[in-house]
Amino acid sequence: MDITLNNIPEHIDTPKASITVSELLAIKRFTFRMLVVKVNGKLIKKDEYTSAIINNGDDVQVIHLISGG
Repeated sequence: MDITLNNIPEHIDTPKASITVSELLAIKRFTFRMLVVKVNGKLIKKDEYTSAIINNGDDVQVIHLISGG
């Protein structure tokens, strides 16, 4: 599966035709607590990570938020 992840072409090695946002986060080992995820410009809520589908060719943005003062 080929996607664009954070503006970089990325090949995801999976036999599946599509994966969920949760699966992508696990594959890429994104473990930050506060994440903003968009698939093709649509904001994905945290409670939708296990049901939101990423297909071949999708544009995915995964941004981690850092707080500070």
